[in-house]
Amino acid sequence: MSNLFPCGHTRREFVWEMGAGFAGLALTPLLDQDGFFDRHLNAAETKVAGPLAPKKPHFPTKVHACIFLTMNGAPSQVDTYDYKPELEKYAGKELPPGKKYINSGGRKVGYLTPAWRKFKPGGDSGLMISDYFPNVREHADKLAVINSCHTDSHAHGSALVAMNTGKTLIGRPSLGSWCVYGLGTENQSLPGYVVILDKRGGPISGQPNWSSGFMPSTYEGTLFRPVGDPILNLRGPQHITQAAQRDQLDLLAKLNDQHLKQRPGGAELASRIQSYELAFRMQAEAPEAVDLSQETQQTLDMYGVGKSPTDEYGRNCLVARRLVERGVRFIQLYSGGGHLEETWDAHESIEKNHGRHGAEVDQPIAALLSDLEERGLLDSTLVVWGGEFGRMPFSEGKDAPGRNHNPYGYSMWMAGAGVKGGMKYGETDEFGFEAISDRVHHHDIHATILHLLGLDHERLTWFHQGRQESLTDVGGQVVKDILA
Repeated sequence: MSNLFPCGHTRREFVWEMGAGFAGLALTPLLDQDGFFDRHLNAAETKVAGPLAPKKPHFPTKVHACIFLTMNGAPSQVDTYDYKPELEKYAGKELPPGKKYINSGGRKVGYLTPAWRKFKPGGDSGLMISDYFPNVREHADKLAVINSCHTDSHAHGSALVAMNTGKTLIGRPSLGSWCVYGLGTENQSLPGYVVILDKRGGPISGQPNWSSGFMPSTYEGTLFRPVGDPILNLRGPQHITQAAQRDQLDLLAKLNDQHLKQRPGGAELASRIQSYELAFRMQAEAPEAVDLSQETQQTLDMYGVGKSPTDEYGRNCLVARRLVERGVRFIQLYSGGGHLEETWDAHESIEKNHGRHGAEVDQPIAALLSDLEERGLLDSTLVVWGGEFGRMPFSEGKDAPGRNHNPYGYSMWMAGAGVKGGMKYGETDEFGFEAISDRVHHHDIHATILHLLGLDHERLTWFHQGRQESLTDVGGQVVKDILA
């Protein structure tokens, strides 16, 4: 006697399918409540409109862009934004035995050393900021200074990769890539994610800091130069007219589209098609975006353009403002390039190093904050300042004026839309050695930035190698106390 039902299935198969059906009915409202269908609907819409098409955030926000001011080489928190008067009291003494210094990298552990420049209160809030940043101090009431940051590496390369991608391992999408993946960009003729390096060179870990990792290359950061053609080799040969170039791209797109239809799922080919189209549109718009001749002399002077030592970083900050005006989603500006003293890596001398780099960026950063505010853009733009880690409160030997790397406690700040100004959050111990209260990991920094941009860091995921990956992985908490 056959055990098949009239439908052609066994009893066991019938019971299994019936159970799956009832489970599906229960699962549907749960998925809907979690926003599952909205996310996949957005993904479907994006596939038609293009991966850089503007997308709705997870929740309402007035923030449309982020400018990340990256101080490559790691500024000293106790010499900039983390005021530690106790260092005066204990100057010349060793760090107490209870403070375990895990890794000196082979460098000498010296004596506790006070801040090399004085701290003074700024604004109505009285936020203490050192004389390395006297112009930024005038904007103290805009800043939320986080003095309790900590990270997972004491090496520049891996720590900077972690600050940009969430992990010390190379191969993951950067913060800017996640932002553009989640939100798209408001200008389809410019990249959604722009990176401007220091003319002295890029960070020692290089391209992985703005890579799209396992995501399509569409979301990768685009390197801009603030002078001349913003992107090398963007323009075609002079003997090829724009109309002829358009015909070539149309034919290439047709052939690529045929190839893609025969081999569905080719994400990199789809990204390449998009990159060709974007490059064509950028030929007209990108040069205009960095054309500072359109700015008034008053604006150029405010940023320090044309003057030493502020010219380069002033140009970069002014270009960042122009890109925000034109709908670019994420802009990262590097201060410090190459290695050692060419960056904020002050092993030799804090005063010599920070005096040099601080003088380059202080006026331009202050001008950027003023300019964004005057143009009504600060309400919709998040500005972030920080490096990959901090520096030790002690010197590197007797009578040595430099400081070694410190991943245990350092400072960052945020300003702009959705951030409380004139406040400090968290603290390090009395020496500025390690974060002891309201500790903030770089995952928390990332979660907070995404939150301010309207993205839930736990919902913003990409399926890769059998699991849903996210920028913050299994960690990360929004630092809600700094939110307005």
